[in-house]
Amino acid sequence: MTLAPLPSTQADEPSWRTCDGCGTLLYARRLAEHNFVCPECHHHFRIPVTVRLDLLLDKDSVQPMDIDVPAWDVLEFVDTKPYPSRLAEAAAKTGRAEAASAVTGRIGGAPVVVVAMDFQFLGGSMGTAVGEIVTRAAESALATRTPLLVVTASGGARMQEGCLSLMQMAKTSAAFAALRSAGVLTIGLLTDPTFGGVTASFATLGDVLIAEPGALIGFAGPRVIANAVRQPLPEGFQTAEYLLARGMIDCVEPREGLPALLGLLLRAYRPADADAARSKDHSGRARVAPDLAVEGQAPVTDADALDAQAAAQLLRDARAIGRPTTLEFAWRMFDEFVELHGDRLAADDPAMVGGLGRLDDRWVVVLGHQKGNDTASLIARNFGMARPEGYRKATRLMHLAQRLRLPVLTFVDTQGAAPDIGAEDRGQSWAISEALAALAELTVPVVATIIGEGGSGGALALAVANRVLMLERSCYSVISPESCATILFGNPDRAEEMAERLRITPADLLRLGVVDAVLPEPPGGAQTDPGQVAVDLRYALSHALRELAALSPIELVEQRRCRFRRFGQSAAIVGMGKTWRPDHDQ
Repeated sequence: MTLAPLPSTQADEPSWRTCDGCGTLLYARRLAEHNFVCPECHHHFRIPVTVRLDLLLDKDSVQPMDIDVPAWDVLEFVDTKPYPSRLAEAAAKTGRAEAASAVTGRIGGAPVVVVAMDFQFLGGSMGTAVGEIVTRAAESALATRTPLLVVTASGGARMQEGCLSLMQMAKTSAAFAALRSAGVLTIGLLTDPTFGGVTASFATLGDVLIAEPGALIGFAGPRVIANAVRQPLPEGFQTAEYLLARGMIDCVEPREGLPALLGLLLRAYRPADADAARSKDHSGRARVAPDLAVEGQAPVTDADALDAQAAAQLLRDARAIGRPTTLEFAWRMFDEFVELHGDRLAADDPAMVGGLGRLDDRWVVVLGHQKGNDTASLIARNFGMARPEGYRKATRLMHLAQRLRLPVLTFVDTQGAAPDIGAEDRGQSWAISEALAALAELTVPVVATIIGEGGSGGALALAVANRVLMLERSCYSVISPESCATILFGNPDRAEEMAERLRITPADLLRLGVVDAVLPEPPGGAQTDPGQVAVDLRYALSHALRELAALSPIELVEQRRCRFRRFGQSAAIVGMGKTWRPDHDQ
């Protein structure tokens, strides 16, 4: 396969272009200087493969892959022209043999295999040749354990090749499934337009899905849908932004920011065999990575060393509107962080956030409940009470952590899962139970931190961990004291009394063995000095990961299982109450 430049010369190209977004007449050279993005309305023009690769990959790193696959005219298809004539015209127009090109290169210094599609070649349609190029590139990525990036621009399957084109959906999907099973990172960059069989196969199978602003993405085209439903389509229907709000993609990124974002994602990837090599010294014994974090205040592991706190006041402190949130800690603690969105089913729940972060020399998957810092953000994020879509997003990122062999750090701050009709209709219990099971089975380290209020199963869904930490003015309970009082006494008036009886304080939970350590907070709470609390938390998390690095994947799962298996065994609870059994003789 030869990656040829476009046949047209600069002299042949128009000097002026009209923006499809705002109608502005743009000087072509100025447009090129803006990466073919309108400087007036930021409309992203469609660009050919050569330009795309120049924009994304490091200079002089592109190497075309030797994949020379001819298209098959098995059907001897003719519409207004014979299929071979259409292929010849498309090749003359684009300067390439097919609608997809495969190359190797680097983005931000990280190696990558790239497949880029060209909409100018028969609408970027996927026939046997395109399917073979995508599959061979995926097989090469698998063999070398190199991340694979696919840049899509397609109208769908190629009609001129009939069912042989349809079969490419299965073939490419199987190739991506093999990469997923092997833990090789795959990224989909969806550009305008991406439709049909390409969208319904490899384009949307990436571990991370990114779209350019305004890109149209879907299965059936908007005209087909409009004709079928015979009613106006929703505003923004099938745009990248529309899909982001519905949880189908991870982020929408302007063209100029793509190299930096892709470089970050590629740096987060570590092949499993490379990790194994790094984790062993020459004697074969486990070697722990150095702790590079700024040293913070050590957490407390002795309950008696904590100041006595009234449970009701502590609960008010945990709910304080100004307490640092998950995202605030993420931006303060991690050297690099990118938020990922969506459950890939229905929505992106703003009450549950997640992404990839770098803590010293370790990349991790970050998950957490997200409340807010003022009335508007609290309402927008449903006070941190996640719905099924939030827990499904968390589970999706847990699976990503498993595939990429990344530790998981979770931040718990919720009164509980959302208790509304819609959440129940969409399977709240099922979503929480799947999150619990996913965490239990992860073969990577999991460290949870309760940063505010930890309430009920909605909190536990992020806290099935090898280590559980807690901020000094946070709490953790089976139920909110108000709900407890309502259930037992018919109204919430005795909530303060129930707060004491539920034993929700850090000291109580240390004695119960529910948490492992408590991080001190400054007078007035974490909100008075969030920067210092972030330093302390970073130090504690780094220390916990350093300890857990010595455990094998099997040992991590077993340690987590044993941690929770012991609750209910008499030896696990010392000095916190009496054992009662029914007297069958009475």
